[in-house]
Amino acid sequence: MSQTFKQGYAVIAGVGADLPVTIDDANAIANLLCDSFRCSYPTEQVRLLTGEKASATSILSALSWLATVTEKDDTAIVYFSGHGMEAPDYYLMPYGYNLENLQDTAILGSIFTEHLQAIQAKKLLVLLDCCHAGGQAEIKGATKSPLPPSVIAQLGNSSGRVILASSRKDEVSWTGKPNSVFTGALLEAMAGYGAFEEDGYARVLDLAMWVGRKVPERTKDKQHPIIKVSNLEDNFALAWYAAGEKKPYPLPSSIGNIPSISSGLDTAQVTTWKQMLSNYRKNLQLIDARMSEYIDFTAIPLQLENNRRLTENKIGDLEQKLGIKI
Repeated sequence: MSQTFKQGYAVIAGVGADLPVTIDDANAIANLLCDSFRCSYPTEQVRLLTGEKASATSILSALSWLATVTEKDDTAIVYFSGHGMEAPDYYLMPYGYNLENLQDTAILGSIFTEHLQAIQAKKLLVLLDCCHAGGQAEIKGATKSPLPPSVIAQLGNSSGRVILASSRKDEVSWTGKPNSVFTGALLEAMAGYGAFEEDGYARVLDLAMWVGRKVPERTKDKQHPIIKVSNLEDNFALAWYAAGEKKPYPLPSSIGNIPSISSGLDTAQVTTWKQMLSNYRKNLQLIDARMSEYIDFTAIPLQLENNRRLTENKIGDLEQKLGIKI
């Protein structure tokens, strides 16, 4: 019997306009969250805003709703797929933004941060799939930016907050079919792919690890998600991945590609491998956090790059031994 993830709330926004894939991405995330056989969020606890409904006013209103309905023990997800830019202040670019009047038609980063601060849930995941802003060259000094600086600054004063952006500052977010590369990996992670333990829960660091590895792999190292974590006490659950069942259901485009621990292995050896895998995954998170501090990708020390590749190889070897097939 399926179980409802009653403590889960979400605001999902896909701007559309010159980025039609963002609507597909937002719909896919919302559908997976509300799927009674997967994440199993109550439908009334998920606000989906796409196209004209993803205006600045509507998005901020939905964030205010999220702050009102959630309590500290709840889990909250905020997902935005659209443009992000600095001109020179940071803005998220909702539907209907006007480059000549960003103050009234876009979402200033500090305002976005204030709305996140108002959310009392101690389990908050913010997902930003931001691309270059259309026409940004028309604004002197405008640059693409994946993360509002004010959000990063605010993290130090919070706990249980995880911010995951689709790419670094000098990169673009790659699109694809039916979803962007970043969102495609998110969908897999929330469906249980890459779950370290098959306990029924899609957990935040498992998701970050999956996305952090799969996106560079699928873009031939041209796109690298950024993760920022604030005082995280545990690898908290974001959702069910199979409505309480332990075995994940495959996504339609990935039939058969479900990670599972091989049977018949020596129990002590499996325990050792799992601990090693956990340690390497933590090391990779630390390396990625260190790399994300570099605004200029070319400035990252070669030794840090080499350590990341070595750690990824060791993770891959252990996953193969444990039968994690994706």
